[in-house]
Amino acid sequence: MAYVDGLLADGERVLRRAHQHWFIMVWNARWAVGAVIVAAIGGIIRLLNLNSDGILMSILGWVVLVLLVIGIASLVWGWLVYRNTAYVITSRRIIQTSGVVNKRASDSSLEKINDAILTESIFGRVFGFGTLEVLTASEAGIELLRMLTDAKDFKKAMLDAKHEFEVDMARPTMPPMRADAPAPTVSQAPAPAPVAPAPTPEIDTPEEVADALTRLGDLRDKGLITPEEFEAKKQELLGRL
Repeated sequence: MAYVDGLLADGERVLRRAHQHWFIMVWNARWAVGAVIVAAIGGIIRLLNLNSDGILMSILGWVVLVLLVIGIASLVWGWLVYRNTAYVITSRRIIQTSGVVNKRASDSSLEKINDAILTESIFGRVFGFGTLEVLTASEAGIELLRMLTDAKDFKKAMLDAKHEFEVDMARPTMPPMRADAPAPTVSQAPAPAPVAPAPTPEIDTPEEVADALTRLGDLRDKGLITPEEFEAKKQELLGRL
């Protein structure tokens, strides 16, 4: 498992992996290559003077050995550094990892990426590499991806991942309401109970009957009793005369 796979969060997916072009490994190992070439030339000279036992030939032999060991070790180390430097696009961010023994990982969130500037020289277009400068909204993060293999495709993949991330963030998190769900009902207050008419006191005289009819008429006009109740009480009062 690659080192970057252990850095992924739950649900995070790797969309693309990329390395620097092998030219940068050759450039960084130029001194090691020079040491191996010098060691090879010295070795040839030593072989041509194999029968010489002088001090200079002995020193030359040791120099050749040291240069050869240093050159080969530097080449191996440069190759390890090259293989462990990777750029990864995930569904949430861009991650850069480096280091052989001591690992270092830096990342930039897709939502903070504003733009990316791609620079390809004629030499880079021929051999398939370029430099990508990522413009982010934060002060820290990945800014310069030098001599990146297939830099143009890497930029496209990065912008596609950013678009997909923004679409996922814009999606609603609450489930939609079902069409067949009953609509909420508004509770209605109970209708007021009808007001019962006040009991009619005992009435004996015509004057009291007239006053009672007047009061009942007022109750009817105010809507406190119905016309039917008014007529019933009226007939009752008139029947007492």
